[in-house]
Amino acid sequence: MAEKRSAYYTIKDGKAIPQRKSCPRCGTGVFLAEHTDRLSCGKCGYTEFKK
Repeated sequence: MAEKRSAYYTIKDGKAIPQRKSCPRCGTGVFLAEHTDRLSCGKCGYTEFKK
């Protein structure tokens, strides 16, 4: 089951700070899913492998 979008942000000094990395292709608001060995975008398929 998907998390609520509000779970992806924290509030600090009245500003919303994203907790996950955004997709560089899709832009802000589209977050990368975190897997054990990679970060991936479910919308465009962009993948970053962890070191």
